[in-house]
Amino acid sequence: MIRLKHALIECHDNSFEGRLKALKHSLQTAIELEHSTIPPYLYALYSIKTDQNLEIAYLIKSIVKQEMLHMALDCNVLNAIGGHPKIDHPRFIPHYPGHLPGAVEDSLIVPLAAMSKQLVHDVFMVIEEPAKTVDGVDPPPDGMTIGQFYQHIQKEITALGKLGNIFTGKPEKQLVTGFPELQYKGVTDEASALAAIDMIVEQGEGSDVSPIDPEHQLAHYYKYAEIYYGRKLVANPDPQPGKPAWVFEGHRIEFDAGGIYPVISNPQRLNYAYQPRIADLNLTFNATYSDMLRKLHAVFNGQPDRLALALLSMQALREQAQLLMTQEVVPGQTAGPTFDYIPA
Repeated sequence: MIRLKHALIECHDNSFEGRLKALKHSLQTAIELEHSTIPPYLYALYSIKTDQNLEIAYLIKSIVKQEMLHMALDCNVLNAIGGHPKIDHPRFIPHYPGHLPGAVEDSLIVPLAAMSKQLVHDVFMVIEEPAKTVDGVDPPPDGMTIGQFYQHIQKEITALGKLGNIFTGKPEKQLVTGFPELQYKGVTDEASALAAIDMIVEQGEGSDVSPIDPEHQLAHYYKYAEIYYGRKLVANPDPQPGKPAWVFEGHRIEFDAGGIYPVISNPQRLNYAYQPRIADLNLTFNATYSDMLRKLHAVFNGQPDRLALALLSMQALREQAQLLMTQEVVPGQTAGPTFDYIPA
């Protein structure tokens, strides 16, 4: 019997096989966790009108791209220990509004909503928050962070590695294309598995001493903080003892609320039951999204050549979503995609 408790899987079977099964379950949860951030981020991104709020759109887009990378890294780790990533099924897409998988930030309710500074502060920065920041604004200890979630997984990888060889997966199932970082992140042993997870955490949270990740980009938490504070994060030009090493005093990042579609929050298919054109547009979006998940499932289960097709499906989503977001569904508000699973 396996029971989920926070990031850990409590396993009543403490044998090597039982613990390995629990670790695979934890990594599947990690894949679902990384994916669960993508629809809310995309919904906010799609709500930005074309050629409006360009710097904000660029920042969110860069975060979404890395969330896709994080899914790939988790799949590589799961495949390396003989697991099988499960992406093509209805339960893979979470319900919005709802909680994050794995009991991460378990008091947080994540919605699908239009881009706003309040959304960024109240939701996106909480999702990505580190246990300790370098900007002098430490978040309250409200729940388990994504970094703490992954620490549990790393500890179990190391502990199981002392009991036997867990890296029995087929090397050909490792995805080493599609993202520059993956060229050096094939997972074959404990060291490469821990390094892959380190990259996920550092790209999201930074480190205790720097907001910059190993690829020389600002970590997700700080990118969202730039949007919220409306300033670029820069090294403090006058560092002093007790003062933050990094401050939001760079160039302004302007947010124009008029450049956002007035989309409804947390749309459901029932919202469109009596508006067939909107219902059809939503169905088209969901079919494309579901098809992308099926292609990704194939990619991470031995068909890496299908990655390009999956990325093409993702590119089509923006146009389909923004067409929806021009359709008035109630006075003063427009429709948005529901991110539902459509069977093949």
